[in-house]
Amino acid sequence: MVSALGVAVVGFGWMGRVHTQAYARVPHHFPQLPVRPELVTVVEDVPGRAEEAAERFGFATTARDWREVAADPRVHAVSITAPNFLHREIGVAMAEAGKHIWIEKPVGLTAADARAVADAVAKAGVQGTVGFNYRNAPAVAYARELIAGGEIGTVTHVRVRLFSDYAAHPEGALTWRYERERGGSGVLGDLASHGVDLARFLLGDITALTADTAIFVPERARPTGATAGHTRATGGELGPVENEDYVNCLLRFASGARGVLEASRVAVGEQNNYGFEVHGTKGAVLWDFRRMGELGVSRGTAYQDQSVSTVFVGPGHGAYEAFQPGSANAMGYDDLKVIEAHHFLRSITEGTSHGATLADAVHSATALDAMSRSAESGAWVSL
Repeated sequence: MVSALGVAVVGFGWMGRVHTQAYARVPHHFPQLPVRPELVTVVEDVPGRAEEAAERFGFATTARDWREVAADPRVHAVSITAPNFLHREIGVAMAEAGKHIWIEKPVGLTAADARAVADAVAKAGVQGTVGFNYRNAPAVAYARELIAGGEIGTVTHVRVRLFSDYAAHPEGALTWRYERERGGSGVLGDLASHGVDLARFLLGDITALTADTAIFVPERARPTGATAGHTRATGGELGPVENEDYVNCLLRFASGARGVLEASRVAVGEQNNYGFEVHGTKGAVLWDFRRMGELGVSRGTAYQDQSVSTVFVGPGHGAYEAFQPGSANAMGYDDLKVIEAHHFLRSITEGTSHGATLADAVHSATALDAMSRSAESGAWVSL
């Protein structure tokens, strides 16, 4: 017996659309789910945007105020894809209203924000899933399996990189993303949050770190109208960029492994260059998001001059078989969000958490706060 589950999407920028499409696709890829998402309400305060979303995707109603969703008995689950500064208020309110939440990282501006949402979810007894989508790639799941199984020996060190150019253009508009009050951190929350989650997902807890940050585009023009994504603006009043464009960080793990995490939003020539290299005493695993279905694997007993093989992921690796029947068929970014939607809905139906949780968000946010403190002090910070 399949039942309908009323869902709402709060905030309809690019990520709101991605969540909506994931809800539409999840029954096709995971037909065993006993629930089917029903698009009840879309919330957006930009005039006309919610109505356009409703017409395009089939939401039953629209709203300008997210509080209407909290009070709506038709809605049982909510995607929170609004700007970062709204995450805590909306997340806590939805949990207190008994709504399950699928919330985008970094879950607020600080670790205190993430912890407040996590506490509200736990107290209300609802489920909470967080948008750490890169851990959902089948190759990443396979890498974790190889590491846990000792296939590369004892892990010695990892390098995690997240380089992008979305903020590289000097005419990029001074949106909320660049303000401390509304965006919080810059590339820390945007990209390094994913890096911390990947590092923890693969290697376990981080115990200490030291970081350095920089702002390379210090001023931007204020937009004169509503923005979406990474809009350009010219001729507007210039204002200061208040949060970091770049971070590099040294990590220490509870296992004794060491790590390097580096992220930039202004890396000219780099488009979504995300990935990792994990080295162990007997081998290594290497992954590049831009070649998402491939995993470089080095294992054996040669040690010196040991070769690296390319494994094309296929059925049996993570959730791959829900999308393709044979190895080396390509998957894309949106597929990772479909997997995430499946984790969310499965958590609701089973009452047990699957995928990235609010606890993972708290760990990531704690590390980001520590990076900020370390960058200010120049010292190592324990977590």
